[in-house]
Parts: sequence; C-alpha cells; structure tokens
Amino acid sequence: MQAGTPQQPNQQPSPVASKYGDGPQVWGQVPNQVPNQIPIQQGMQMGGFYPQTQAVLALVLSILGIVGCGICTAIPGLILANGALQTTNSMPGHPDAGTAKAAQVVGWIVIGLTLLGILFYVALFGIILATEGSSGM
Repeated sequence: MQAGTPQQPNQQPSPVASKYGDGPQVWGQVPNQVPNQIPIQQGMQMGGFYPQTQAVLALVLSILGIVGCGICTAIPGLILANGALQTTNSMPGHPDAGTAKAAQVVGWIVIGLTLLGILFYVALFGIILATEGSSGM
C-alpha cells in the first residue's frame, strides 16, 4: 500500500445486508455519495439541537411566588417565561415549550392572587377605619 492512499473498507456485504437489500450495491445507487455514509438531503434537520432557554428557572421562580415570595419572584419568573416562549415559539417542537407556558401561567396566577390579597387588605383596613370613626370614641 502506498503512503497517502486511503485504505478501502471491505466491500463484501454481510449476509444480513445482502438478505435485506442493504450494502454497497444499495448505497452505490445514491449519487455523489461516499460509500458507508448515511445520505442526508439538504434541508433535513438533525433532531435535538435546540437553543437553551430559562424555562426551568422561570417555573421555579413562579412556584416560589406561590410558596411565599409572592410577586417578588413571580414577576422575574414571568419575564423569563416570556423570553423562553419567544425562543420556543420560533422553533416548533422545542422541548421547553410546555415548561415555559406553565411558568407563564403560574406567574400570572401568582400576580393575580397577590393583587387580590392586596385589595382584600385595603378593603379590610377601610372597613376597620369606617367602623372606628362611626363608633364615636
């Protein structure tokens, strides 16, 4: 064998390959294809290469809002969830799409419940002041 000459692989098809119609004779039918390579047409995407998102962090912050941090972690969680949703909506089939949507929903629920709680305490304070003023003390 000469230096610089690539070594040719064994061109004998295996018994399994010849039985099921696979081997050099089948791969040789693909034009402009090097033997022993899988043909991929232009435009075919390989699965699993999606950009990273902050969907999990957004969900954690939104859930922390439910547990006790309230609006202080729900708003950052909602901001991160909206950013993650922009990324996942631009890439159909993104694995973080459901997590980002859940973080957005939980974030809005926490913000709504926090605002309802604030309104409740304002109304309660107003009722207490109204009853104190009418009692005449």
